[in-house]
Amino acid sequence: MKFKSILLGMSLAFSLLACGPKDADIEQEINDKIGDSQIQVTVHEGVATIIGTCEDEIFKKNIEKAVKATKGVKSVINTCQIPSPNVEPAATTVVVNSDADLDKSISKVVKAYDGVNATVVGGVVTLSGEIKKDKLQPLMQSIQELKPKKVDNKLIIK
Repeated sequence: MKFKSILLGMSLAFSLLACGPKDADIEQEINDKIGDSQIQVTVHEGVATIIGTCEDEIFKKNIEKAVKATKGVKSVINTCQIPSPNVEPAATTVVVNSDADLDKSISKVVKAYDGVNATVVGGVVTLSGEIKKDKLQPLMQSIQELKPKKVDNKLIIK
């Protein structure tokens, strides 16, 4: 009689466990409910793990609530990632001097170079005359530091 009672108790326990939803069924139900290809949920022994990319923190929490509300889910592990926003770097500010200011500054720079003339029209510096090859780079660098719109180099290099 004891043997029958033990056997009956084991059968009852087994049947109760078998009646609960299977992990694969829970997983399928959740993935159907979510319907988002960027998010997948796996279930193992009633523990649901959320994997993928969520749009934002609110979306992540809503997905977790929906998964927790599914019958058969015991707990939830939410590894959903939120991408960082695409922030473009701020454009550098280009300061364009007025022609009069730029002309004064260019004249001071050009005085140091014999045979070089410069004119400024609309922020564009036009260089003419002759210059030695070794003096061209320092001249151009000095002019670029004044931030003209453009430098039109018509210099003859000796």
